[in-house]
Amino acid sequence: MIKLLCVFSLFCYVNGVMFHLKPNLQRCLKEDMQPNQLVKGEYEVSNIPGQIIDYVARDTKGHILSKGEHITKGKFTFMSEVYETYEICFISKVPPHQRGIEQEVSLITKKGVETRTYEGIQEAAKLKPMEVELKRLEDLSDSIVRDFALMRKREEEMRDTNEKTNSRVLFFSIFSMCCLLGLATWQVLYLRRYFKAKKLIE
Repeated sequence: MIKLLCVFSLFCYVNGVMFHLKPNLQRCLKEDMQPNQLVKGEYEVSNIPGQIIDYVARDTKGHILSKGEHITKGKFTFMSEVYETYEICFISKVPPHQRGIEQEVSLITKKGVETRTYEGIQEAAKLKPMEVELKRLEDLSDSIVRDFALMRKREEEMRDTNEKTNSRVLFFSIFSMCCLLGLATWQVLYLRRYFKAKKLIE
């Protein structure tokens, strides 16, 4: 059982990053997410007087899912609507008269199964700690299976697109060769008639 728990702990959806944000620049973190997936995040920014950092979470179409201004420390949540790439951007703003200093930003994000709390389930169903852990691992394994199924579906779609592209390139190559052969034949016949008209050849 302990080995099984160690194996499943490798598939946790917790992401923690720390980086330095230069003055008057922005840095974005992107990730692909499944539809209807809850995302929770917790951030902390080093405080430097006069400097401001904002954050915004959005999709590829520019729809804002969550945002905050003048942040120092806090949390955010949002729900992904469709399968696509979502990004969380941190934007530094420094007044023109002030010399900017790099600020340290730490971010911890959880998505999917890792956002669930099982304390309520444990109290409602009167489950033992081991049963709660097994329930969590069951949900985690289901999520991993769905991820693999989605990856397989995308791989099939990409393979179909690749095969269609290859067939189109083949037909275009054959068409180009036919055009070149036709043009070369027409050029030979035209030059032959021209030289005959000039009586350069018989």
